[in-house]
Amino acid sequence: MTAFVVDVNVAIVANQKASHADIDCVLTCVGILSEIRARGMVVIDDTMRILWEYMGCLRIAGQPGVGDLFMKWVWENQAVIERCEKVPLTPIPGNSEEFAEFPADPELNAFDRSDRKYVAVALGSRNHPTVLNAVDTDWWEHREALKKNGVRLRFLCPQHMK
Repeated sequence: MTAFVVDVNVAIVANQKASHADIDCVLTCVGILSEIRARGMVVIDDTMRILWEYMGCLRIAGQPGVGDLFMKWVWENQAVIERCEKVPLTPIPGNSEEFAEFPADPELNAFDRSDRKYVAVALGSRNHPTVLNAVDTDWWEHREALKKNGVRLRFLCPQHMK
């Protein structure tokens, strides 16, 4: 089963809540989230940092958007080991957005602190997931350093990375 770490921006785009995302981007995000629900695995952390971010932007009721439906699916499947891997993270004392699993690479010093949990989860996973991004250009700006450090990335909307 293919495993993915899904940045919340993918679900936000699928909900058509990112005004700068074009229709091709929306359809791509809808498609990948539907594919994950049908046949994939999502990778999250074991202390709900990612789930809390999802819940801050999406509706756990699963409506009205496809991103909301994905949120509901993750919530309902978080204990199903075939569909959801929960990765333990090691927070750095005194900083809730820094993790021992995040690469100690100077090229990543400027990488968005709020997205470091996704990187840490991806690197801590036993399933070698791909991190999905739709419209967050910080991932694009740091793609080479992330790849060098073993992070697998997929840019769903490369037209928005210019």
